[in-house]
Amino acid sequence: MRTLFPDIKPYATHRLAVEEPHQLYVEESGNPEGIPVLFIHGGPGAGCEDYHRRFFDAERFRIILMDQRGAGRSTPLAELANNSTDRLIADIETLREFLGIDQWLLFGGSWGSTLSLVYAQAHPQRVTGMVLRGIFLCRPEDIHWFYQNGASRVFPDYWEDYLAQIPEHERGDMVPAYYKRLTSRNELEQIQAAKAWSIWEGRCATLQPNPDVVEHFGHPRVAIALARIECHYFMNQSFLEPDQIVRDAHKLANIPAVIVHGRYDMVCPLDNALALSRAWPQADLQIIRDAGHSASEPAIVDALMRAVENVAAKVERAS
Repeated sequence: MRTLFPDIKPYATHRLAVEEPHQLYVEESGNPEGIPVLFIHGGPGAGCEDYHRRFFDAERFRIILMDQRGAGRSTPLAELANNSTDRLIADIETLREFLGIDQWLLFGGSWGSTLSLVYAQAHPQRVTGMVLRGIFLCRPEDIHWFYQNGASRVFPDYWEDYLAQIPEHERGDMVPAYYKRLTSRNELEQIQAAKAWSIWEGRCATLQPNPDVVEHFGHPRVAIALARIECHYFMNQSFLEPDQIVRDAHKLANIPAVIVHGRYDMVCPLDNALALSRAWPQADLQIIRDAGHSASEPAIVDALMRAVENVAAKVERAS
């Protein structure tokens, strides 16, 4: 089973000013002359982590990480103004031009798969290949499953802690109830709601309980950005048209791609990946039998490492 490459440090970092008030944190590591690959993080609002560099061979790839608006080391933290899917797509194009890259490989999981797909559908000529994990189509039923009724029946004990933040009379529609608290002027109310929202996701993300993942999701900086930005997007249908990703999947037909999805993914259930695969049969769908949602699970890491090698080989042959 493959494991992550050794830890590396960035050789360059950038602060990329986009639409006010946002400044994006960007870093480059690996080989400046290598295959450009953009890591697109999840959430929205999760931000990048240091281990994300380690999915790629530092001698072969020019590894680019960008924290999306309001996330990670981008500023202002957890900012909702001017934060929408079309703006994030524009940011990716701004970054590509800033770095002088003609085409690049995309690597994204969960919301990162969403944004990768929407970007590739808008700019297919800029994408050499894609490695996607934990497909998230952002359909109403996907939000309902995780934040209202579905995963709650698999993890009823964890759900009680998530539910406890909301008065009983508001529990019929949890996303607006949380949004009310996540945008409150009461900072204590905000952070309490944010931690409950984020920890619920962290607890459900792995097949085997992983305290390190839960601790990361519960960190105040991670929680406030993840919860506020996710809830903001879900209140706005993720700024996507109904079934947009599946509808426009034909635009991806010529892009080499591998889709990695855990069979026991409780955050983004497997039917997301199956719906996309039916519309995009050219992509190689790999269902990982002993994994959930998280990119850090051993079987998911192994599959992603192999997928990167597979897609990169196709990119190199094509060029």
